[in-house]
Amino acid sequence: MTRIVVTGAAGFIGSNIIKGLNARGIDDIIAVDDLKQGDKFRNLAALRIADYVDADTFYDAFAGGAYGQVEAVFHEGACSDTMEMDGKYMMSNNYTLSCELFQACQKRGARLLYASSAATYGGSDTFREDPAFERPLNVYGYSKLLFDQRMRRECGHDFQRTKAGKTNQVVGFRYFNVYGPHEQHKGRMASVAYHQFHQFQSDGKVKLFGEYGGYSAGGQMRDFVFIDDVVAVNLWFFDHQSESGIYNLGTGKAQPFNDIAITVVNTLRAQKGDAALSLEQAVSGGLIEYIAFPDALRGKYQSYTQADLSALRSTGCNHTFADVQAGVLSYVQSLAAGR
Repeated sequence: MTRIVVTGAAGFIGSNIIKGLNARGIDDIIAVDDLKQGDKFRNLAALRIADYVDADTFYDAFAGGAYGQVEAVFHEGACSDTMEMDGKYMMSNNYTLSCELFQACQKRGARLLYASSAATYGGSDTFREDPAFERPLNVYGYSKLLFDQRMRRECGHDFQRTKAGKTNQVVGFRYFNVYGPHEQHKGRMASVAYHQFHQFQSDGKVKLFGEYGGYSAGGQMRDFVFIDDVVAVNLWFFDHQSESGIYNLGTGKAQPFNDIAITVVNTLRAQKGDAALSLEQAVSGGLIEYIAFPDALRGKYQSYTQADLSALRSTGCNHTFADVQAGVLSYVQSLAAGR
């Protein structure tokens, strides 16, 4: 029996990874989280797990061998609030704890597949897994970058290829803008698609930032990646344990926020039997509204991200990613159905 640990198990990506493992018939899973936010239980309720362990007790117990032989740890647990300014909390939660988990995995013979972030690139305009392009704009991005740097030091700088003698797989995934089911607990950090679905349902329109950073209203571009694709790539590396390294996990294709907005609007219109609109028609009809760019985000906002997938593809991972039009359509349909 393959025993798996998933940290951040009740969270967005963690719960979807468990769902993906369950689909393969794997349910000897130790789910690790902090359920102070009690309604996150909903993300676990339909899943099959072997045990739930509170994050406060898991890490020391795991290091001590309390859970027997663990094949792999999917480490999704972190503070992911990019607006969180408490650096002491952020570094303890995202860096120190991750370092301790890495050491425990090496000691216990477990593989480590962990969540990094595209926030490590911050103010860069090149999104390649290279220190020359890593310029975080906030302490969240820095906490993720520092752990990546630690893994390079522990495993060898180019551990994609050399692995520096490490026998246990270590893979870091630099997630770009992930969206999809099970993110409802994230509040302001939930995806644009999630917020716009609810805006349209309540107000009959969606809101986007106006022009900023040299981009027209709604024209800022991100690499938006559907959660099912994130899970598929995690599981590809789970299947290919000889592959280690730090890899971008995005579609490789930047799309404007306007693409999300018009997809949300037209998907919900279609459910009422209304015809699809062009972006211009939706804006002129008041269904898409642009608001002034907030001062609090100036200088801390990535107006453009696009994953360079060269390193990912070099491993042989040829997964095909959904674009916004397909992924957001699927997501909005599931939200409308109450899933």
